[in-house]
Order: sequence, then C-alpha cells, then structure tokens
Amino acid sequence: MVRFLKYIQYFITIALILGLAWLIVNKASSIEGSISSLELALRMAKNNRTELEKVLYFYQKNLADSLKYKAACFLIENMPYHSYTDGEQLEKYKKYYAWLKDSHGKTPEEVVDSVKKAFGPIEQLDKKYDLLEVDSAYLCNNIEWAFKVWREQPWGKNISFDMFCEYLLPYRIGDESLGYWREMYYEKYNPLLDSLRMSDSLDIEDPVVAANYLINELPDKWHYYTSTTPYSFGHIGPEYVQYLSGTCREVTDFAVYLFRALGIPCAIDFVPVRSYVNAGHFWLVTWNKYGETYMANFPENLEMVRKNWWYRWDDSPKVYRYTFDINNELYERMAQYNEKVYPFWSLPKFRDVTYEYAYSFEKELVISLEKLYKNKSNGRIAYLCVTNRNNWIPIDWTEYDAQHLAFRNVRKGTLMRVATYENGTLNFLTDPFYVDKQKNEQHYFSVEGDTQDVVLYAKCNIEGENMFRDRMIGGVFEGSNQPNFAVRDTLFIIQSKPDRLNTTVRISSDKEYQYIRYVGPPGGLCNVAEVTFYEKNDTVALSGKIIGTPGCYQHDGTHEYTNVFDGKTWTSFDYFEFSGGWAGLDLGRKVQIDRIVYTPRNRDNYIRPGDIYELYYCDRYWKSAGRIKATVDSLVYRGIPQNALLFLRNHTRGVDERVFVYEKESNYGNKT
Repeated sequence: MVRFLKYIQYFITIALILGLAWLIVNKASSIEGSISSLELALRMAKNNRTELEKVLYFYQKNLADSLKYKAACFLIENMPYHSYTDGEQLEKYKKYYAWLKDSHGKTPEEVVDSVKKAFGPIEQLDKKYDLLEVDSAYLCNNIEWAFKVWREQPWGKNISFDMFCEYLLPYRIGDESLGYWREMYYEKYNPLLDSLRMSDSLDIEDPVVAANYLINELPDKWHYYTSTTPYSFGHIGPEYVQYLSGTCREVTDFAVYLFRALGIPCAIDFVPVRSYVNAGHFWLVTWNKYGETYMANFPENLEMVRKNWWYRWDDSPKVYRYTFDINNELYERMAQYNEKVYPFWSLPKFRDVTYEYAYSFEKELVISLEKLYKNKSNGRIAYLCVTNRNNWIPIDWTEYDAQHLAFRNVRKGTLMRVATYENGTLNFLTDPFYVDKQKNEQHYFSVEGDTQDVVLYAKCNIEGENMFRDRMIGGVFEGSNQPNFAVRDTLFIIQSKPDRLNTTVRISSDKEYQYIRYVGPPGGLCNVAEVTFYEKNDTVALSGKIIGTPGCYQHDGTHEYTNVFDGKTWTSFDYFEFSGGWAGLDLGRKVQIDRIVYTPRNRDNYIRPGDIYELYYCDRYWKSAGRIKATVDSLVYRGIPQNALLFLRNHTRGVDERVFVYEKESNYGNKT
C-alpha cells in the first residue's frame, strides 16, 4: 500500500507540473500506510471534496444502498487516474463525424477541410481532471441509472457486483468529455429489446443473447470507416459515436455506451500494434451467463473468442483489456526497478488478457543470451517491441536479467525485437526476430556477409490487396467493329493475378477493330484501375471516346468506368453490380492492337514511375541503401545484405509502409 500511495504522489506531482500546483503540495512526506485510497482521493479533490462526500453520505444513510455506497467508493477511488481535454473549438470539430456520415461522396480529406474552414484552427485547450470536476448530481445520476438497468433487465441476475463495477458502472470510457449519456441511450434503444424480454424461446437471462439480439435490431449499422481526422481527438464521447463514422475505436465506443446503458456488461480489448498493419485495433467483448468471453468487431454479432478468426489466425503478440481502475499489481511490479517506464505503462488502466486469445503462443518466450548485443545497457526493464512502419513500439515487458531474459504469454508469428527504454529512447538489445508457429523456432534477421540484388515492385505488402488482384482473374479483353459488341473477338484472357503496377501482354490477332474493351469476370465488380492499348511500334497509347457501363458500387460517381482511361493508376472502376461491368474505347477508326497494359485496382502501393524511393536495411539501426527515382514500375538495388530486414520509403507520396524480407522467388518481396 505504501508503494501504491507513493505512486499516487508521483502522479499528482506530474499534474502539478501541468498546472495543478494547487491540487496537492508535498504529499509524500505526510502519506501513511493507514490512509485509504478513498481518503487520499478525497484529499486530492480539494474544493470538490464536498461534492464527492455528498454522494457518500447520501448512500450511507440507508442500509439498502450499501452496494451503491461501495459503487460510489469504487468510482471515487479511481477518479485520480482520469482526465480529459476540453474546449469549445474541440467540440465543434467533433461535428466532423456527423458531417462524414452525410458527406454525399466527399472524401474524408474534403470533410476535414470543410471543418477547418467552418470553425477555424483549434487554440489552446484546457486539461480537466475528473476529481476536480465531477459533482454529486452527475455521480448519483450515473450510479442510479447503472443500478436501474442492472436490476431491471432479466440478464442482470447473472452479473456479479465485481463485474458490474468494472464493466457496467463506469461513467466514462477513456478521455472523452463528461456528459449525461445513460438516459439518452436507454430511451432511444431500450424499446428494441421489448420483444426479447417477452420471448419464450430465447434465453433472456444470458447477456450475450441480449447483446446479439440488440445488434440485430439496430436500425442503422452502416459504418463509414476512415482513420482521417481534423484533430487527434482521443475518445469523442457518447453523442458523436452514434454516427458510426471513424475508426474501430469510435464504433466500439458506441457499442460500449449502448450495452452499458442497457445493462449489458462489456469492455474493450485491444492490441497496441497489429502484426501486419501500422495501427492498433479495438473490439468489443462481453460474457455469457457462464462467464465465457465473446468478442465482435461491432456491428458484427458476438461469437465465442475461441471460435473467432482472431483467436486462431491473428499474430499480434499481446492483447489487453481496458479497465476503469488502475492495475495496481502491474504498477507495483514495474515500480520496484525505480526507472522511468515506457509511457504505455505509466498509468496502466488495462489488464493482460493474451491468454484468452492464445491459440498459438509461448507460455515463456526465452531470449537466448547469445542473441543479445554486447553493448552496455543501464535499463532493468526489457521491452518486447513490434514494428509500426520503421518504428518499434513496446507491447510487453519483463525484467532485464543478464542470466535469464523471458517474456510471458506471447503469441507467435509476428516480427519482434527486444529493447530497454533509456533517456526517452529505445536501446535495442537484439536483432529483429519471429517465432515460427509450426516449428516453434526463433529466426533472427541478422546481417550476414553475403549480399544480393533486390528487385522491388511495391513499397508495402500487396498481399492485403489480393481481393482486388483476384478480381482480375478471368477478365477478358475484346475487340469488335460493332458498338454493341454483338460480334466480338477475344484478344486476351487474364489467367493469374497481377503482381506489379503495369502488366503488359502481346496480342497475336492481325485483325483491326474500332471498339475495344475490358470485361470484368463474374463476381469481380469489374475492378480495374487502368488499361492502355497500343499499336505496333507505337509508344503513345491509343485514345478515343470512353464507353462502358455507368454506375459504381459507391453510388457517388467516384469509381466510374471513365477512371479506367484517366491516366491515373490510383483511381479505379468499381461497378455497382458484381457482374456485367465493362470499360472500353471507341477509337473512331479500325486499328490492329499490338499490346495491352493493365493495372489492378490498388491502394497506390506499387512502384510508381517518377516517385523518389529510399531503401533501408536493419543493421541494429536502419541504414540507407540510397535514393532512387523510379523510371518504370520497379526498382533495383544492388549489394543489399542477405537475411536483412528491409524497409522502402516513398519520399514523394503515401504513408503505407511496412518492413519486409526479400525472397528471390517473389517479384515483390515477402512482406512481414
């Protein structure tokens, strides 16, 4: 307890530096082990102490409210760890999420510009602390509504008080502005459960049954996904998450407000960094009446974790669960080393739940001492790191012991390395490595003596675009001398998915055609980015009147057939029906086609001629292999160390970048 209280003092000292000097002064010398967490929080509340004590006195008066008193204590004890940013401009900027949902074909970037033009730049914002802001009315309102739904809903009988406190009672999710949200959500969504509560066939005492029923009854579940924002908001609060626009965080936050307002306990599980993309991920979890964990990428239905795709196939090394209270045990363990921890662990309001998702994991991931660099390290905490672009993000920790270095409950399969955190930077202890799922062996990417030539066709893993590439298999190029193609000849059929920006094919036919086109295969939505036709010995693409099937899947004009001939490889055709789409040219004259060049629909990660690229290889730290201006859709780098981890940056455009390993068998590199 003493150590925990010292931590509280440290936190307050930081707050002092941020402008809360009046909150607490020289508390460390006066803190005694006998002081409870509740009393300490009340003392820290200063002038707001009276408001918090009103709540405690209110529930102390009646023995029937003993659980409500305990709930109030739980919330107040943990208030020191919660704060939020506030400002009029900030609230105006959040209108972005409403505008985005009703953007009518505008890109997120265009909506961002509209927000900034409408409201001007965000000036200095205020940092506010729950302990100093929450009044008795707000706290009592939250407690009363939480107990109301817990007791009145039929599934409430299978929710323990401890689960209630952690996963139903909290008045906030993260760092959003405070507001009254429970009654608003209850009045709007509780009627959707009326028929469930009267059901004779469904298990109305199971929270998961209620949760899935609610999801299926929601009138609007369409989610506008984008990671583009006009400002780094954090959590945006109960009002604007209802628009279901933004990232997985916003849509998951909506589910949490919704479920908790209707008496369904839930939490947010997350990975700080995923194994295969440059971002973390958030999703919803809840529990059935037997305590089994269910998960969902809302608004998908919940399913048991151990039957979910994520459980079996995702490689993210660690999974955590957000909590309202602080993880005292974790803090105590890290505090014993008396060093500045990586910021992720400075205020740990989460639990390690990796084991619940551990289909393929190492109970103890032991790092061979032979693999450690010989450089001196002063840190006593070792961090397990995962890549985010060319950066390394700590996702787990252990004691750095020169005799034994091991991490606990780590999922296998992704790229990692070990580092300490000293003077605000990572000090690497090992080369990058991964643990093979099948062989359970560690493979390190250490620079070896031999070198190789590297040919690259993309700067980021295009395996994530297989859907677009596969949709070209079976596509047909046709020629005709009739505008309706009633009589037509097949010029070429695509037999395999393209691996590069521009695929060139030769045409053997000696016939001449006025009308030429690309017809998408059945089920392919005619997904194609660019097509060019050439006469023999000609370097200039043929031109003519663009013809095709109008309409796109987005119904906003952004992905029409005209994109196929606009000269932009980053725009594409996405027909509104799965089959029947085509795009072509009326050349105005009969022409013999010599060759065709086509580009699959893509996310602009292929090598683009004219752009400037720089290749890096990892030799403890990233080292440059030089800059090259692309003249074609490929790059050649010579003398690159074998077995090295690589990273390609486009200095001209784009942000999608991932580390990769080069394999000679692949024409675009084997991305990790």
